[in-house]
Amino acid sequence: MLSITKEFHFSASHRLAGLPPDHPCGRLHGHNYVVVLELSATEDDLTGPGFVRDYGELGVFKKWLDDTVDHRHLNDVLTGTNPSAEHIAMWIYRTWAADFPELTAVRVSETPKTWATYRPAA
Repeated sequence: MLSITKEFHFSASHRLAGLPPDHPCGRLHGHNYVVVLELSATEDDLTGPGFVRDYGELGVFKKWLDDTVDHRHLNDVLTGTNPSAEHIAMWIYRTWAADFPELTAVRVSETPKTWATYRPAA
């Protein structure tokens, strides 16, 4: 199996529900998010030039990310769910899996030291 990854960035605010009143994530706050898409293929499934997928084809994802979540309040975008890093990763995967069938995982970071990864069960 061969895998490629590409990193994307956006800034947004959110507030997480269901936390104790003194929990900092329960207050309105923002992050400079990092999103990493992982795409994988077997050697037999590589494209003609030998790619899992041409990185240039991921530009449509960057445009969607900018238009949909950059400088937005994520509670207004991910309606019906708490916009935690875990839920954001799962939402992105489910939104893009049909367009990128090679998509195997989505990673979301809210801080330089924390990551949430969504990888569907095999």
